[in-house]
Amino acid sequence: MRSLGLLGVVLLASLSLTAAVASPVSVRDASGYQVDLKQPAKRIVSLSPHITEQLFAIGAGELIVGTVEWSDYPEAARNVPRVGSSSAINYEIVMRLDPDLVLAWRSGNGDQVVARLRALGFVVHVQEPERLEDIPRELSQLGVLVGHEDQAAVVVDDFNTRIAALRETYAERPVVQVFQQIWGQPLITLNGDHLASDIIRLCGGHNIFADAATLVVNTSLEAVLLRDPELIIVTESDSDLTASLRAWQKRPGIRAVANGQVTAIDPDLLQRHGPRIADGAEQVCEAIERARRARREG
Repeated sequence: MRSLGLLGVVLLASLSLTAAVASPVSVRDASGYQVDLKQPAKRIVSLSPHITEQLFAIGAGELIVGTVEWSDYPEAARNVPRVGSSSAINYEIVMRLDPDLVLAWRSGNGDQVVARLRALGFVVHVQEPERLEDIPRELSQLGVLVGHEDQAAVVVDDFNTRIAALRETYAERPVVQVFQQIWGQPLITLNGDHLASDIIRLCGGHNIFADAATLVVNTSLEAVLLRDPELIIVTESDSDLTASLRAWQKRPGIRAVANGQVTAIDPDLLQRHGPRIADGAEQVCEAIERARRARREG
């Protein structure tokens, strides 16, 4: 009996050890690259503020051993060691951190950075969110890569529910012509391929520079005057915000200015591709609805 009891203890310990050994994980990233890990990542370097934010959102912030400048949300992200900026990575620091997974943003980091990291032997997963539906997909993939699938599923469900509610409420309403300013001097906006335009479309708006050839559009006051938007959304850094809003008030010939439809939205809510995009989308939809009301009342 005693030997049988001992055998049971040994078997139980063996089963517990087997359960503790994590299974391999695999996902295909935005560049088509198959990312394979023997087990979920435990040491992560994030090369974009939005990816850092995504990891914290799914409860994996403690796994980040390095990130880049401007990774400042949530507050705990400010304490993560820096490996440079999105466009200038310090590879020696990355090597010292010895991550088992590096998370990159193709538009922000560039293909050369990704190629260099892979040449150094790192496993790199690349993101390139271009549409609203890409955000929940990226969150789900991160959940798989770091072993936080259940937490990611909760975040994804909340995000999808909020976006679906906005689409149902606003998408069929009369179209509003929108100009989004991401920089004032020089005047810069985004074309129809950017996720910011997808948000405008979600709310029943139209980006007046949707047809521009490049993703980031260097434009001019004259071009904006010619296209005459009904709503101007300013998404600049705080230091430039007041000056930009004041500058538009000098142009009453634009419908948006004449009708009092110039508004500011925190750029992080529209240009960082994390769950807070839903907050930004709600604000965009509200601003577009105010512009519709101003059109009717005018």
